[in-house]
Amino acid sequence: MQKIVNKINNNLKGSVIIPADKSISHRAVMFASLAKGKSIIKNFSTGKDPLSSLNICKKLGINSEFADNDLIINSTGKLIKPKTTLDCGNSGTTMRLMSGILSGQNFNCTLIGDESLSKRPMKRVIEPLTLMGAKIKSNAFKAPLNIYGKNLHAIDYVSKLASAQVKSCILLAGLNADGKTSFTEPFVSRNHTEIMLKYMGADINTDKNTVTIEKSQLEPRTIEICGDISSAAYFIVAGLIVPNSKIILKNVGLNPTRTGMLEAAEKMGADIEILDKKIVSGEIVGDIQVSFSDLKACTIEGEIIPRLIDELPVIAVLATQAQGTTIVKDAQDLRNKESDRIKAVVTELKKIGANIEETPDGFIIKGKTPLTGGVEIETYHDHRLAMSLYVAGLICEKPISINGFEWVNISFPEFEKLFSALTL
Repeated sequence: MQKIVNKINNNLKGSVIIPADKSISHRAVMFASLAKGKSIIKNFSTGKDPLSSLNICKKLGINSEFADNDLIINSTGKLIKPKTTLDCGNSGTTMRLMSGILSGQNFNCTLIGDESLSKRPMKRVIEPLTLMGAKIKSNAFKAPLNIYGKNLHAIDYVSKLASAQVKSCILLAGLNADGKTSFTEPFVSRNHTEIMLKYMGADINTDKNTVTIEKSQLEPRTIEICGDISSAAYFIVAGLIVPNSKIILKNVGLNPTRTGMLEAAEKMGADIEILDKKIVSGEIVGDIQVSFSDLKACTIEGEIIPRLIDELPVIAVLATQAQGTTIVKDAQDLRNKESDRIKAVVTELKKIGANIEETPDGFIIKGKTPLTGGVEIETYHDHRLAMSLYVAGLICEKPISINGFEWVNISFPEFEKLFSALTL
């Protein structure tokens, strides 16, 4: 599907409710499947990735039904051997977290994915799981993953990478392992897993960069899912770069491990205000007011990177409209996403007139630069790149044509509809 994006001739105004957080939706359906009894998940994401997690849980014997905006999960607390392979679609989160859950079961199964997911690295979860006693056969550490259920034992794992997916995988394996399992990372990555496991009664504790878990039986809960700050990021950037805009993004998760995007934008001089902050199902939630701003360049590196890794493509768009030289460092893991996001972002933004250069672990952007547009650009089967390029198109002098725009549906099927609501 090709999408033509035209420059906005007026401003963005009004408010929208940001759809459910994808990361929390994955965890909610998986954890509810491990809890004995009835869990109610409110505001479950309609993106294809979380639906992949739900479909796998159903194949593992979980009863589920949608009632209005609620997803009802009924579970015995035990998973059963699936009759078919378990298809993770395009979702790395599904494959990596389910690997941790399935390694300690009493049956064998196979995780598969689409062409894009089958190229993504799984060594980062296979190695620590193997240390716990898991048996996993792979295609050179890539999918498909043949998982042979084993009794797992605890480990103290020190990761060179700050990764919420790896951390979550090991904690979920530890939920069903003998002893105390600990995971230490160089910086604190997003901690939705820790928050939700604690909310559901797991024996889990956090001390700085180390999380420790013991074998636990999860308890069913009502889980209310907030809006996804990664989805809000596209609207935040649009509000900051489309002249005279002022918008409010409602019900957005403000977990400190996810708000690196806000911190980076404010460092660049963004006019952002948080309204109506509260706690919902253990997570901090609020409304974000964004106004058009004169921006200045900054350097983004170090401990903030895991807290804005998914937002870096749209931050690159933001940086094209900031005075000076913006440098992004320590983001080499962007090369292991749905696409090589460093190469893809640089290649496509250059096409529309950005002054951007690739580095081994990020990019360098010189601004403020008028974006010319007037070209066809590619998405590389990457939903975040597609949405970032759409935002760039809103300020391009000439229309841009985005090929493969349907990949947006992986995480954010409501994307265009919500943008349209702000341009009325």
